[in-house]
Amino acid sequence: MTAGRLLAIGDIHGCRGRLIELLAEVHPHSEDQLIFLGDYIDRGPDARGVIDELLDLRQRHPRSIFLKGNHEAMFREYLDGTDPFPFLLNGGAATLNSYQQGGEVRIPPEHLDFLRELKLFHETDDFIFVHAGLRPGLPLAQQQEGDLLWIRSEFLDSDYDWGKTVVFGHTPLASPLLTENRIGLDTGAGFGRVLTCCEVRSRRCWHSS
Repeated sequence: MTAGRLLAIGDIHGCRGRLIELLAEVHPHSEDQLIFLGDYIDRGPDARGVIDELLDLRQRHPRSIFLKGNHEAMFREYLDGTDPFPFLLNGGAATLNSYQQGGEVRIPPEHLDFLRELKLFHETDDFIFVHAGLRPGLPLAQQQEGDLLWIRSEFLDSDYDWGKTVVFGHTPLASPLLTENRIGLDTGAGFGRVLTCCEVRSRRCWHSS
């Protein structure tokens, strides 16, 4: 049997329409595995719709992996009351608006469960999938959550090799970054640009319009 595709999807940021359009282009099959790199919410108009789509997709593709992004971390801090302001200052109002019902913000329990269950990274024989990147010089087991969710220049400017290709989102790029040991897939959907999916073994990419 032919091995399925290993499909990584960049930051969606509340853009349900772009997600639907992209999945129609990619047309995932049952043998494929989808790995979402985090930041499903904020900035775009339909965070609730995005999570609804992801929950539905998980039913059809149970091997799918959903990683935690820094925006999901900020949302959890807002919901827990530990630190509400970063969420509100980084596009969170759009997320709250998408959950408005009868003048109240109502978040379905299954959405809260989804947010709690997000993984910090996913590792295969050849790839490490993570939201933001890795701190150079540290093995995966010693990486800190803050770096996995937030790191930028220290990771992007380093040529450190972890022995596997690191697939990441978080930092908006004009086009996918496709090198031997890095694949960057945040192409700015949350800023009105395209949403990207990459079959990481072949480096083939698809984009929403």
